[in-house]
Parts: sequence; C-alpha cells; structure tokens
Amino acid sequence: MIRKITPNDAEYPKNLRNIHTPPKQLYVNGTLLESDEMAVAIVGSRRATIYGLETSEKLGFELAARGITVVSGMAVGIDSAAHRGALKAKGRTIAVMGGGHNCIYPPQNKELYEEIAKTGAVVTEYEDDMPTLPQQFPARNRIISGLSLGVVVVEAARNSGALITANFAAEQGRTVFAVPGKVSSGTSSGKNELIKDGACLIQSVDDILDELSITEIAPAADGAREALGEKITRQTNAYIYNSLTDDERKIYKNLSDEPSYIDELLEKTGMEHSKISQVLLNLELKKLIKELPGKQFVRKESV
Repeated sequence: MIRKITPNDAEYPKNLRNIHTPPKQLYVNGTLLESDEMAVAIVGSRRATIYGLETSEKLGFELAARGITVVSGMAVGIDSAAHRGALKAKGRTIAVMGGGHNCIYPPQNKELYEEIAKTGAVVTEYEDDMPTLPQQFPARNRIISGLSLGVVVVEAARNSGALITANFAAEQGRTVFAVPGKVSSGTSSGKNELIKDGACLIQSVDDILDELSITEIAPAADGAREALGEKITRQTNAYIYNSLTDDERKIYKNLSDEPSYIDELLEKTGMEHSKISQVLLNLELKKLIKELPGKQFVRKESV
C-alpha cells in the first residue's frame, strides 16, 4: 500500500532528513526501517558493460548479505543489477523513482518494482500519476545519495547521471567510491575521473565497509561472527559460480591451486586458443583466477 510521509513522521529516513533540501514528502510502497540508516548506494550507466553489470550485482549481493541496505534508482543497467544482487542475498534494498508509482520507469522493471516493495521499499517525492520526465532525475539523484552513507559509482561516462549523484553525495558529506575501469573504455571515463579527483578506489565490499567504519551490523558473540563470515563467503562464492558462462565454468573446473599451463587447458577442454584466452581474461576480471609467469594459471579462491 502506497502512503505519504513527511519529515515530521518517525518513519521518514534520518539520513535524508539531514540533507540541505530534503523532500517535503515521500510516497512509499514497502517498509522503511531504522536499520536502513546503514545504507550504501550503487549507481552507474544505463548502457553498462557485462563486467559492470556483474560487478554491480556482486556488490549489491555482498553488501546486502552483510546487512547493509542497497539504494539505487531502478534504472536499466547498473541500478537494476544492484537491486537484483541485494534481492538474491535476501537483503534490504530501496529504489528511488523519478516519477509517480503509477508511472513505473522503465516499464519493463514492473516485476523488479514489485519484488523490491515486498521486502524493501520503493520511494518517490512525486504523486502517483506524475510521469517520469528527464528534468526530474537530478532531484531523484539527491534522494539516492541522501539516503546513503556512501555512493559507489560502478560505471559512468563523462556525461553520466551517476556523476550527478556523486556530486550530490560530496555536497551532502557522503563518501564517494568508484570501481576502477579501463582507460580506453567510454563507460569508465567518468568514474576514473572521480578517482583522480579523490573518490575512494574500491576493489571489494571490504574497502567500502572499512572506509565507512562499518564493522558489524549486529553484534555477534562467541563463534557467531566467524560463522556469519563463512556463510557470506559461501553464498557469495555460490552466486559467482552460478553467474559463470558454460565456457567459464569448464575452465574454472579444470584449474586448482596448482599452476596449469594454457597448453594443458587447451588439451583438457578442446577449446580454440583465441576462445580460451578470452575466457581466462574474463575469469581474471572476476578475480577468480590469477595468471603466473609462463602462461600458467591458478584459482584465486575456492568456489
């Protein structure tokens, strides 16, 4: 059920209430919890690369698995991937829309909208029948950053709306993070500029939690902390493995912590040299394998 809340209501998010221009009202479908104060936004390009989508979904999964609420804008590309990662971890996620609840944008995300509303919240400052207009996205972006302790930019070109969110985050005193990318990639130019300008470079979720000084969401006694860490690792590893293509899985299964030469992999898998080289590169980008001198490869972790 959609309801209206204002800054005077106890349910109104504390993080958002403290920004320079908080929305005078929020229309909410779902639930907003006190625990949502521990929130991190994940944003990026609509025209995302496969690597960007995988990275966004993995970050969303790992943050949610650790009890952090994942905030994003429910757009196609990086935003949707972040929400889906959080949902797969059975964690909390909040989507911020640039129009009313009766004008879901993009329309193909109606099912995602409903999934988020069931276990998290979809919020907007616009009345139900307000269409989503381009000029409303910057206002939406200030809410995304305002709800969060920090904003992670996964992929962004120089003119990306994600950079507007990063600018709002800086103005609001939030921490800006960026995932490094290839210097030759158009979708990396904006985020690489952010790093150059002082954004925190991240390579894992631990980098985010360390920078924000988030150590535990719920105190754990005795061996519970270690058990939780092991559970998150197992869930994350299973998620990564299930996201692999058939070729990536075939190569990964044929690797171990003992170095294997590329010629051995060619013989075991029957793949062409050009194909196996691309698959090995993909697995390296996913941080699952490591290349050693002499074209030898090993697993980096056990999935």
